[in-house]
Amino acid sequence: MLHESYLWLKALHIIAVMSWMAGMLYLPRLFVYHCRTLPGSEASEMLKVMERRLLRLIINPAMIATWVFGLWLAVKINAFDGAANGYWLHAKLGLVILMQIVHAMLARYRRAFARDERPYSERFFRILNEVPAMLIIGIVILAAVKPF
Repeated sequence: MLHESYLWLKALHIIAVMSWMAGMLYLPRLFVYHCRTLPGSEASEMLKVMERRLLRLIINPAMIATWVFGLWLAVKINAFDGAANGYWLHAKLGLVILMQIVHAMLARYRRAFARDERPYSERFFRILNEVPAMLIIGIVILAAVKPF
């Protein structure tokens, strides 16, 4: 029965990660479009609603679920024992913490857009849009290959 519960936890963790990453890749793209609008315009107001809903209804809950299911899995398989299991999980957690920092930055930028501020340029948000993609590549490689 331990095996079956492990597989369910793993499935829930993967679903949560996919949802978190979908939002993390989409929100900076919305910021790119938001930079092109005039403060107070109809388009700006629509983007504010989209950004708020994306963060509050998808990204935040998915991030919480990712952490809960991921840590539960790690405890279940005793993955924190680096001597026995390698140190891939420690490296993966480092990248996930970086993803969490990007998440916090996006939340801060969303609040700035909500106040009709434009915290950075369109180019900045185009570049920032690539950061979650780069982090998830490293995270997936560490989780799948477990190189050390």
